[in-house]
Parts: sequence; C-alpha cells; structure tokens
Amino acid sequence: MSGQFEVTTEIDRPVEAVFDYLADGRNDPQFSPRVQRIDRVPETPTAVGTVFRSTVKDAGVKTAREFRITACEAPARIRWTEVSKNSVSVAEGGYDLEPLADGGTRVRLHNVLEGHGLGRLLVGLALAAARKDAPAFGARIKAAAETAIPPH
Repeated sequence: MSGQFEVTTEIDRPVEAVFDYLADGRNDPQFSPRVQRIDRVPETPTAVGTVFRSTVKDAGVKTAREFRITACEAPARIRWTEVSKNSVSVAEGGYDLEPLADGGTRVRLHNVLEGHGLGRLLVGLALAAARKDAPAFGARIKAAAETAIPPH
C-alpha cells in the first residue's frame, strides 16, 4: 500500500531565495522537528544525485534516512526519492514553486509514502498522521523560510 500527502503554503519571499533555502536539505530541522541531524553528500550545492543523510525520530524511534535528489530545476522544481530501507519510506517527494504577483512564492510539498514488509501495515497510520500534520507542516515551512531569508 502507498499513498500521498501534500500541503501548499505561500511564503513572503522571492521564488529564487525560497528555492535555494528548500534545496539545501540541511535546513529541514528548522521546520521538521522529526529531523535530529542531516548531512549533504557531497558537500557541494544541491544537484541531481546529491544525497541527504539524516537521523529522524518518529514515535520515539530513531531511524537513519537517505534521500537522493532526482530533479533540481531552479527555481521551480525539486524531487527526491528515499534510498534507505525503512518499513515506511518516501517513494517520491518534492517541492513545486511558483512566483506570485506580490513577489512571494507558492510552495507545494508532496510525499508518496510506501510500506515495506511490516511497514505495509503501518503506512496507513503514517499517512493519516502526515495528512493531519500537513497544514501545521506548511505553516512551519513558511515561518522558517521567512525567518531565514531576508525580506525583499
């Protein structure tokens, strides 16, 4: 079983700056409390093939995660896939960014979760939790980006 959750938010910053902020996955802990640590390999600007290795904590359990960037098209599109083997993983995820007339940016985040082994029984719960948190997650992305990126 697999399923998708998504959220859209508007950030009061220019699309190029928002893209740069989101493309650097090392910023994820600023808006995702699950992420305990994250590193970029290689330590160069994010591009197709870049890997982000992280430690996340879900329901009190720490797991190692590894995501590979599969598309990075400034300033409009970022895609990733999880290459680590966890019971519930992200088959495909990404950001779509769109400039707004007022100089801000509309961001759509989506993740397709899939279960493996025992995770096939858990993926429904993970999706329900992700969908429930999606509006708050969008608000955290907005707040973190607007704090990190100087106003235009």
